[in-house]
Amino acid sequence: MFDVLIYLFETYVHNELNLSIDYEILKNDLSDIGFQNKDIFNALVWLKTLSSYKENIVFPEKDFSNQISTRIYTKEESLRLNIDCRGFMFFLEQLEIVTINTREMIIERIMALDIVELNLEDFKWIVLIVLFNIPGCEMVYHKLENLLFNIPKKMIH
Repeated sequence: MFDVLIYLFETYVHNELNLSIDYEILKNDLSDIGFQNKDIFNALVWLKTLSSYKENIVFPEKDFSNQISTRIYTKEESLRLNIDCRGFMFFLEQLEIVTINTREMIIERIMALDIVELNLEDFKWIVLIVLFNIPGCEMVYHKLENLLFNIPKKMIH
């Protein structure tokens, strides 16, 4: 399922293709590529749930600096999100890329994945996918995208 999500994000979303998607054709295309029907179905359900956040999200009008919170992870969350992932989440909160609300959405979507433990690289992809799909997060999405992909080639000392 995770591979299907990444493929869809890279192919359709991240490349900003404006396509009218017919889900039957999409399912057939994904199946032809080699993805399993169960993984395709689960990925599409996962994305549909994520898209439902658009209707229910309410962001506070105040700025990020007023939102202070310490997240205590459950045992299941700690098993799924290793220490690197949790540390990176904290880092993103400090950079004001992730808010209390978006953090909870990210954790909820990660817990809905059919994987046992997420590595840091996969965690970063999920954060990108979630932020991309939440209205009002365009600037922080681009901030994270620049942080992850625009690594300076050479440092001048």
